[in-house]
Amino acid sequence: MVIRDSMKKYARHEGDTGSPEVQIAVLTEEINHLNEHARQHKKDHHSYRGLMKKVGHRRNLLAYLRQKDVQRYRELIQSLGLRR
Repeated sequence: MVIRDSMKKYARHEGDTGSPEVQIAVLTEEINHLNEHARQHKKDHHSYRGLMKKVGHRRNLLAYLRQKDVQRYRELIQSLGLRR
């Protein structure tokens, strides 16, 4: 249950599932999983489309968090290893 571990790690309070940090962390786990699937199954265009939708959703959430609180945004991308 990697996703539950991410939810616990990035939650801002007990039972938090809706904060941008948690949503971005969960999407990142799903994106990493779908990326691995796309590497193995190059002709699976339906899953690739789902991957692109998740990437776009994460991008929008990151933009929202950057506008709301730059410090939280920087800490999150640092801990997730995004934007090298």
